[in-house]
Amino acid sequence: LLGCILIHETSQGIASGKIVETEAYLHDDPASHSFKGKTQRNSVMFGSAGHAYVYFTYGMHHCFNVVTNREGIGEAVLIRALEPLEGIELMKQRRGTADIYELCNGPAKLVEALGITREHNGSSLGRGPLRIVVPKEKRYFQIARTQRVGISKGAHLKLRFIIKGNGFVSRQ
Repeated sequence: LLGCILIHETSQGIASGKIVETEAYLHDDPASHSFKGKTQRNSVMFGSAGHAYVYFTYGMHHCFNVVTNREGIGEAVLIRALEPLEGIELMKQRRGTADIYELCNGPAKLVEALGITREHNGSSLGRGPLRIVVPKEKRYFQIARTQRVGISKGAHLKLRFIIKGNGFVSRQ
């Protein structure tokens, strides 16, 4: 997913960004929502790859994930940061900041900046108003693999991936 473009078209306009940071959550991972099995909340994770898994956390934020495994295996990749590309003024308005580096440098921030809501949970990311596109032009970059951030269980697992040297990741 690194280097792919996340696009959201709304009545307010289009907002998009290049995915520069992700975290994987595997079925046997104690930090994964799917670790203890399928529930009403996490059922989308057990669906087919390429769908959005959007959930509410800490009683105040939404997070956006991409379901990544075959049907029946609950795995997803959290999108942690984007490099803003299109709709930057709209993102600034939604986030209430003029600092381009603060627009999408965290999972809750990028959801707010792009206008993603819980209603997108389960939607296909292949086409439609919320989608992920592979850029036509190949861009080469180095990938760094680190421990995940902001969790306690499974934090030691090196399942966080960033575009090395990109100034828009949440934490260097």
